[in-house]
Amino acid sequence: MLKVLSFLKPYKIHVSVALFFMLTELAVELSQPLLMAKIIDDGIVQRDMNTVIVWGSVMVGISLIAFASGIINSFYAAHVSQGLGYDLRVRLYEKIQSFAFANFNTYPTSSLITRMTNDVMQIQQTMFMSLRIMMRAPLLIIGGLVMALLVNSKLAISILISVPLLFFFLIWVLRKGSKLYTSVQKRLDKVNSVMRENLFAIRLIKALVTRKHEGKRFNRANEDLKEKTVRALRLMEATTPILMVVMNFSIIVILWFGNFGVTNGSIQVGEVVAIINYTTRITAAMSIFSWIIMAFSRAKASSARIVEVIDEEVHLVDKKYANDKWQVRHGKVEFRNVTFQYPQADSAAIEKLSFVAEPLHTVAILGATGSGKTSLMQLIPRLYDVNSGAIFIDDTSIDRYKLKHLRSKVGVVPQEAMLFSGTIKENIAMGKEHATFEEIRAAAKSAQIHETIEKFPNGYETVLGQKGVNLSGGQKQRLSIARALVRKPKILLLDDSTSALDLKTEGKLLEAVKQYECTTIIVTQKISTAMEADTILLLEDGKLLTSGSHDVLIRNSELYQKIYASQFGEEELQRAQTTT
Repeated sequence: MLKVLSFLKPYKIHVSVALFFMLTELAVELSQPLLMAKIIDDGIVQRDMNTVIVWGSVMVGISLIAFASGIINSFYAAHVSQGLGYDLRVRLYEKIQSFAFANFNTYPTSSLITRMTNDVMQIQQTMFMSLRIMMRAPLLIIGGLVMALLVNSKLAISILISVPLLFFFLIWVLRKGSKLYTSVQKRLDKVNSVMRENLFAIRLIKALVTRKHEGKRFNRANEDLKEKTVRALRLMEATTPILMVVMNFSIIVILWFGNFGVTNGSIQVGEVVAIINYTTRITAAMSIFSWIIMAFSRAKASSARIVEVIDEEVHLVDKKYANDKWQVRHGKVEFRNVTFQYPQADSAAIEKLSFVAEPLHTVAILGATGSGKTSLMQLIPRLYDVNSGAIFIDDTSIDRYKLKHLRSKVGVVPQEAMLFSGTIKENIAMGKEHATFEEIRAAAKSAQIHETIEKFPNGYETVLGQKGVNLSGGQKQRLSIARALVRKPKILLLDDSTSALDLKTEGKLLEAVKQYECTTIIVTQKISTAMEADTILLLEDGKLLTSGSHDVLIRNSELYQKIYASQFGEEELQRAQTTT
């Protein structure tokens, strides 16, 4: 909680102003019972209307001051709470953006979304109510107790006994409630996770007719959330009746002994009225404590979840010795005895892998599912760090490059084409900040998508749905490739990103890519694509079985021959071996 409160530093003045006017309201509220006692004892009992009018006018005047103070307090409380929420979301977003892939294995996407929205909102609401009501309530209780003791300590003794007992009871409720609401937030994460998966895969769910199955999954998560929330609310709601019973009992005791005091003349009527008034105000403050405790319990749980993300150690950052003097200029890529294993994985994804991709050359990677192709691609822009061995670009270890510079020189087209809500032009331009329209169009032409875009009613201004739902698989892939080409990279990584293209379109695209001054590494399942590469790597279980050009492998690699025959037939294999 202290970590979250440290975000209030820029709002010190605003917090001070809000507290000042809150204390002004409090002072007025605490002074009113004293003024009422004076009006009763010196005015009504003594039948002095002048006293009643004077002190009554004073009460009206300070009430107006309290009214104005409340409005100003609300304004500043809102400003502070909204500013705090904004700063927390910015900090969380920046931290999440800095996460390495390994960090995302710790936090599911649904949990991060809940923390940035629901948890931050809990903090915002609690901060607003703290400056508006929450801080005023305990101060009203303390101030009311002190004022009651000053008016008549004997009558106020019952309040003096009740308030501390209730205070310790509320501390216990706070601790218990915090644990319960932490559990509630985790269940909310689960509900969001199921909903996200359902919305993401809604077309597949409809196609497979699995609506009932998914409905059961959602109902289980929803039921679990409801059960935990009900348990938390039961605890919180039970506090109000307990508080009211104790405080009402105190009022009865005050009235009982006050009656005897007034009768024998040891206590004035105004004193009884004042103490009853203070007790009533303390009771009112206590009555909202169940809500305050609930809000603080949720805020405490949310704060812990927010701080957990903020304090998360980023697994992949610039090395201390990395600096701007190292620049990627040619695009030569070299793996030297590289071994890589995903966090918490049982075995290595890549094991003792070595190869060289010369500048401006094309390297094709073939291999079965799980052979380490995608893992290899992710290591080049340092999305993960190797466990052993080293990767060099232009004969310089990649950890000497600044991450921002390294990744700016690498064009990545992932296996699953990812597009964003916005226009086609905006999606392509994401590859290069401040890209001109001519650069965007040139990249689209190279990616063989320009003519398709021109056929859309709004051309490059056509708005795409989330993840490009209104495009075909091949169109998505070509737009993703255009986004990588617009930055004119020195290294282009195509991770099976031409799988949805026909051979003719793919051929034109790869021919256009050759016009760029970049080293191209392409993961593919098509021999027709691999044949055009300068070097072909055959991977199996993360190990390099063999490498070489198509002509070399067709003669010497039994595995390559099998793959070739499976796609073109035995006769074509024999013909290819004869011609080479």
